Amino acid sequence: MTTSASPEIVWKLLVHAASWPLWSKVDSLDTTRSVGLDPGGDDGVGAVRAFRTGRTVTGERLTEKVERRLLAYEDAFNSSMHNYHARIELKPTASSGTVIHWYGEYETSWLLGWVMPRYLQKFMQGMADGLARYAEECKPAQ
Repeated sequence: MTTSASPEIVWKLLVHAASWPLWSKVDSLDTTRSVGLDPGGDDGVGAVRAFRTGRTVTGERLTEKVERRLLAYEDAFNSSMHNYHARIELKPTASSGTVIHWYGEYETSWLLGWVMPRYLQKFMQGMADGLARYAEECKPAQ
């Protein structure tokens, strides 16, 4: 996914967990189950961000952070997936925009193995699309 928004704008949205419900498919940030959130919106490695989507709450522990380039996380608590690791890579474009590459790996039960690959790919693509659109709306007036 490519957006005309700068890597700085995209990055600020990614590291600020409270912004995710504004642009993503998650309904809310569950602060009671989150740990180590930065009050200024710059969550660091080790923070656990709990997101509610419908009745499901998933926890994502930040594992790697390279300013304006990479945010990686792993499953902190999710009953349907195990050994889940995801990476969000940002690359600047020649026109001051950003390429967003969001992908992950996981293990699941045999039964969910039939459904999860397609579902998770669509979900992550929707997250990247929402981030790209919202970041463009947040661009400062030139």
